[in-house]
Amino acid sequence: MARLNKHGLGKGLDSLIPDMTSPSEKTEKDEKKDGVTIVSINKVEPNREQPRKIFNEDAIQELSESIKQYGIIQPLLVQKKDDYYEIIAGERRWRAAKKAGLEDVPVIIRDLSEQEIVEISLIENIQREDLNPIEEALAYKRLLDEFNLKQDEVAEKVSKSRTAVTNSLRLLKLDERVQQMLIDEMISPGHGRALLVIEDPEKQYQFAQKIFDEKMSVRDVEKEVKRLQKNKKEDKKKDQKPDERVLTELARIEEELKQKIGTKVRIQPKNAESGKIEIEYFSGEELDKILNYFNK
Repeated sequence: MARLNKHGLGKGLDSLIPDMTSPSEKTEKDEKKDGVTIVSINKVEPNREQPRKIFNEDAIQELSESIKQYGIIQPLLVQKKDDYYEIIAGERRWRAAKKAGLEDVPVIIRDLSEQEIVEISLIENIQREDLNPIEEALAYKRLLDEFNLKQDEVAEKVSKSRTAVTNSLRLLKLDERVQQMLIDEMISPGHGRALLVIEDPEKQYQFAQKIFDEKMSVRDVEKEVKRLQKNKKEDKKKDQKPDERVLTELARIEEELKQKIGTKVRIQPKNAESGKIEIEYFSGEELDKILNYFNK
């Protein structure tokens, strides 16, 4: 995935965050300054519905070391729940802060709708390239299904083309085992899209394993899938039974051969394209007559 300009997605994160400071229930430990509130890290919890489900522990450890030295430079974006703050953006920083042993974290408190929360979480993760292809596709699907957005509206919000969003969503049609291979970075989204032509889940998964084992390029996969589909069509054509029109024509040819050769002829079609002709003879003289006919 190409690195995206931090301020190039849609109208940017700032436009999705209303320009207001929501009142918060303050405790003795909460300190507020310039719109930033310092709260106990134990009062902050992640949003279970956020798009990102998998975190790189090595990257969290690196960020933790940085936080130990410099602190949290960018506050977490949260919303107030009953007795805690739910993270809208910044779960990675929160995890690293806990690992670093921090007791308090800086937060900006906002009152946002569920749709705005999903949009902000999605955009933040895309900006940081933190989402795997399936997480990204599921986030788009949630915007479409839960908030009745159209694909072009989703595309506009994340500053991507509608084609890019459509291609991302198509990955959800893959067999679940193949989706897991995408999550594990065993194959790329390009490989995944090429595999969509294979409808049989087991064959699709077997091909995905072949891609990984043989280090096939996307172009190689496209060529191989195209070849397999061509062979499949040819096999299907071979298995196709002749229709009534073909059978009528074969019966006419059969009768014509009987009249010309003067012996019993049988045409037996295997399918619409092939079959066999049986010519019977009952004496050496009859056989010579048949051979003479075809040697003319």
